[in-house]
Amino acid sequence: MEFKHLNHIEQATKPGQSELFRFGIALMFIVGVMLYTAFRGEGQTSLVLVVAAMIGGYMAMNIGANDVANNVGPAVGSKALTLAGALVIAAIFEAAGALIAGGDVVETIRSGIIDQSRLSQDGSFVWLMMSALLAGALWLNIATAMGAPVSTTHSIVGAVLGAGIAASGWDIANWSKMGAIAASWVISPVMGGLIAAGFLYLIKRSITYQQDMIAAARTMVPLLVAAMAWAFSTYLLLKGVSKIWKVDFLSASLMGLGIAVLIYLLVRPLTRRKTLDSGHQKQSVNQLFTTPLIFAAALLSFAHGANDVANAVGPLAAIADAVSHGGEIGGKAAIPVWVMVVGALGIAIGLALFGPKLIRTVGSEITELDQMRAFCIAMAAAITVIVASQLGLPVSSTHIAVGGVFGVGFLREYLKSNYARMVEEIKAHHAEGDQAAIDAFMVKFKAASIDEKGQMLEELKRQAKEAMDPAHFSKLERKNLRRIYKQELVKRSHLYRIAAAWVITVPASGMMAALIYFMIRGMMLP
Repeated sequence: MEFKHLNHIEQATKPGQSELFRFGIALMFIVGVMLYTAFRGEGQTSLVLVVAAMIGGYMAMNIGANDVANNVGPAVGSKALTLAGALVIAAIFEAAGALIAGGDVVETIRSGIIDQSRLSQDGSFVWLMMSALLAGALWLNIATAMGAPVSTTHSIVGAVLGAGIAASGWDIANWSKMGAIAASWVISPVMGGLIAAGFLYLIKRSITYQQDMIAAARTMVPLLVAAMAWAFSTYLLLKGVSKIWKVDFLSASLMGLGIAVLIYLLVRPLTRRKTLDSGHQKQSVNQLFTTPLIFAAALLSFAHGANDVANAVGPLAAIADAVSHGGEIGGKAAIPVWVMVVGALGIAIGLALFGPKLIRTVGSEITELDQMRAFCIAMAAAITVIVASQLGLPVSSTHIAVGGVFGVGFLREYLKSNYARMVEEIKAHHAEGDQAAIDAFMVKFKAASIDEKGQMLEELKRQAKEAMDPAHFSKLERKNLRRIYKQELVKRSHLYRIAAAWVITVPASGMMAALIYFMIRGMMLP
């Protein structure tokens, strides 16, 4: 075979080489977890625990590949962070959140979704949790391959429910709890979308729709950054550092307010300094949100690692506790440090190896994001969790972030459609063929403020009504005016695929867990 042919073969196999490399690194991590579990030197090690640790490491990697994209995707899509920078920041802060502020106690039956008293003491609990852990990981893996960001919590909840029903029948399920989880499918994305859209509309009204964007930005950006500091400080005090320090909502919000005031005093002169030599106004305003977005990505990753690491290591800790007690079910299971390390490392490795696909989906493939829009999504993520936790509503961080992306996209669609309708009204209320008058009116219209635009349209309609000139309303113009102008800025294919994945997450992971449980029990029977 000639050398040039070998070179062609090498070029053709390059994509497969990268996939093989990622698979090899993931396999090395899982094997390392198994070896450490087997030889960590704490008494007699059970084969069941080794297998559970292997599945826990696999679950942690899938959480990193799928769930972490929500924290850094908008920052990457808006180009506030490069993909490599986002991966480094997310990996560090996810691991730090898991190890520093991760929960030290996890209920052995996740969120009380099944009645553990109905389980027999014949080892069913261990097989149930192992089946749930594997099913949740498999579903996350499938969703990641599909490019659909799904809720890790919903995946493991559905898996525990399915395995529990397989172990002890339908009566074991806590259906009221499952009803609340099902409600969160709607609550999370709707709240996230509305809050993100609300902040984007506020920014547009107060900054980008103003004649002097720079002057408006000097006033509003410090206030917006201070509001972000308040929201994130409160969020982290309530959710991120609960292991280190327990604090109530009022105290957390007051401390967050104090931090926000300090941030405002710091950001205000910096904003004025950065806008002194500004060229393109909108681009300059966008740049002001870059640094807050980087901090937001880091803080969201820290809080996610502190809270969601239990999705990977909670069932593993429960299995370890049950194995150490001869298969008996305990009320609570302390999470050993080595289990937390498995979760933290698994999330970081999964993010680095397989996370870019979902980061691109969230950051750039649903709708186009700039720094202002990404800022609104980050604000929605923090505020929605705070509001929902105080109202006792179960929400998903994944659904909130993705709902925020859709929210800003649909708001942009509405605003563009509304502007297009105004332009059609202007054309319809001028004499047909009088392009010079239309152009002159449009120049004044574009330079006017929002309130002035409304007044100009009302005055134009009044004059046309008084004149009653049919030339103002030609057949073609009336047809254009009635036609609904719609420019799609949100990819509907992504909307349908992600929504479908959300709806089937709990039943899909539940069915897989039930099948795996029956398979394991069948193999264990004499």
